[in-house]
Amino acid sequence: MLVAAAVCPCPPLLVPDVAAGAAPELDAARAACTDALGVLAAARPDRLVVVGPAEESGRGPHPEGSHGSFRGFGVDLDVRLGGNGRRNGTGASEGPAEPSAAVTGRVLPASLAVAAWLLGRTDWSDAPVEGIGVGEPLAAERCIQVGRQIAAGPGRVALLVMGDSSACRTLKAPGYLDERAAGFDAEAARALGTADVAALKSLDAELAYELKASGRAPWQVLAGAGEEAALHGTLLYEDAPYGVGYVVATWS
Repeated sequence: MLVAAAVCPCPPLLVPDVAAGAAPELDAARAACTDALGVLAAARPDRLVVVGPAEESGRGPHPEGSHGSFRGFGVDLDVRLGGNGRRNGTGASEGPAEPSAAVTGRVLPASLAVAAWLLGRTDWSDAPVEGIGVGEPLAAERCIQVGRQIAAGPGRVALLVMGDSSACRTLKAPGYLDERAAGFDAEAARALGTADVAALKSLDAELAYELKASGRAPWQVLAGAGEEAALHGTLLYEDAPYGVGYVVATWS
């Protein structure tokens, strides 16, 4: 049963070490993410499932203790998804617990590495954590089925859903300016901020792909998980720094 959800953006720039001098520009987004994780903790879940976009190599399940890295972004920083070890403010593990060799063989995709950093930043220890990477091309109905399966799992489940809106909001955006982007982002933010399951299910996958909206598939996983939950949504943050839409919302 889904008892709470948090929606957060997943740019590596959320990690101050990666953003470097530009880090203050996303302070409000980071603060909203921290507040969203607080809502998850307050729900007292039995387990936390983190869902985020992933390339083919990063799809599928990622057990607690899986490692991620920001070295590909020029930063000597590693993170771990959940586990018993505590993390410092940068997300680096301080605790003595080490994951098994089977776990260390799986590397977190960037979206789940950002999630691991967010969880480490708040010293998450409220429930065991597992991650799922979903591919951008995954059909809506399959995403919804994945969400249903998560919600039907044992115990009280919370979801941390990572993903960005369009990357086409300005001329300097990664996808250049697309006049359709603002409308798509506005509807996605409204649906996420009001827990509108039907609207999330009906998001146009082809348009999302054209607008480089990495959150579409994870959001539709959330829609599947939230079908029977009757949760209420709250929009905590919505903006488009760097021409990319970022949304933070909670369902509780």
